[in-house]
Amino acid sequence: MNALIRLFFKGLLVLLPAVVTIYLVYAIFMALNNTLFSALGQMFQQLMPGLQPGWATTLLAIASTLLLITLTGALASNFLGRFLFNRFEQLMKRIPLVKLLYNAMRDLFQAFLGEGKRFDKPALVCLNEESGVRVAGFITAEDMSNWGLQDDVAVYLPQSYNFAGNLIIVPRARVTPLDQSAGDVTTFIVSGGVSTHKEQGGA
Repeated sequence: MNALIRLFFKGLLVLLPAVVTIYLVYAIFMALNNTLFSALGQMFQQLMPGLQPGWATTLLAIASTLLLITLTGALASNFLGRFLFNRFEQLMKRIPLVKLLYNAMRDLFQAFLGEGKRFDKPALVCLNEESGVRVAGFITAEDMSNWGLQDDVAVYLPQSYNFAGNLIIVPRARVTPLDQSAGDVTTFIVSGGVSTHKEQGGA
């Protein structure tokens, strides 16, 4: 009986990460399918009346989305494209609520995907010198002089098992840079310390 229970939980440990990952990918796909892909599919059906609803229109919408994203990237890489996008950003910044959302989303994606990535400086922050308690995070701003904080830095602390975190401002002396890759540190934090660099390397 105990052997069966151990086998059951071992199977659970193998299947759950895969099932959850597949479910999240599926959920993202369905969200896109019900919004962007659906709208593009309807547009294609109007342009091509003979096209029947189904996987054909969905695949065509996905291909069009990928092509649109690539063309947008190509356009943003030249002078005319940068000029047009700058004008678009200026328009976004004139609308109060839209400005807040747009700036936050733009900076977030720039930090993760842009050329000047921000989450690439893992560090430990000492919260209490007496107890030696430290938390792991990422230095996102090393110069806080515009806030009048000459000796402080900004550190983002992701939360374990959650897509959230906290931004703290701490004295530079309390921050210790880590000689680890940003991906390994992110995995370590999000997994609650369960995933280690050794395990990842041996996988």
